Amino acid sequence: MESEKTVTIPALQQMKREGKKIVGVVAWDYQIAQIIDRAGVDIISVGDTVGINLWGHPNPLEVTLEEMIVVCKAVRRGTKRALVSCDFPFGPLQEGADSAVKAAIRLIKEAGADMIKLDGAADFPEAVRALSRAGIPVFAQFGITPQTALAYGIPYSAMNKPGAEVVRAVSIPVIGGFGGGPWLDGRMRMAHAAIGYAASALESKVENYANVAKITLDAMTAYAADVRAARQIKGAAPAKSGP
Repeated sequence: MESEKTVTIPALQQMKREGKKIVGVVAWDYQIAQIIDRAGVDIISVGDTVGINLWGHPNPLEVTLEEMIVVCKAVRRGTKRALVSCDFPFGPLQEGADSAVKAAIRLIKEAGADMIKLDGAADFPEAVRALSRAGIPVFAQFGITPQTALAYGIPYSAMNKPGAEVVRAVSIPVIGGFGGGPWLDGRMRMAHAAIGYAASALESKVENYANVAKITLDAMTAYAADVRAARQIKGAAPAKSGP
């Protein structure tokens, strides 16, 4: 576990200058936020992919600002050390700079976000500038993202791959997911993907950091067997047989 010192944006800039790698994790709930915060990650990103990956939405555009506020509040409650970034849902950014600022203020004031992540930021420079003028830190996401992939009919797995020359050319930290490599200033990974939480992990052959789906299936199967066999379930207080 890393230092308990709270992560700030200047601290991330200092990590870039010193060549220290930035650890980012996408999370959507209070419990996972607590766990990864204790692990010492630097950024917890509240992604709009919550709609697809946790709630079963067919596409990422269905998530609303109100829903992102609820999810970000939960993550904020579970986070003490890491910097919390929250995604814009589809809509406020596309509606213009004024709409973007109003939505960002709500995510900062109501949801407790430290920074706002904008999908396809390069297409909305005026909104980025407006947020910056309002004193709101911007996490600018470039390349193929869930929203832009849907808009252009591109598989999200077809990420672009920024190279070491991009990292050297800018003074701000450059953080990537699967589309990058060790040359980046940091990496971002969904907590649920890293631990194999999704049901799809049950059949997956990909090596991961854990397979929580398989552990959960085994645990629930054992629980069901205990109930059906009239055995006391684990974790419960011993039942009294009489008055």
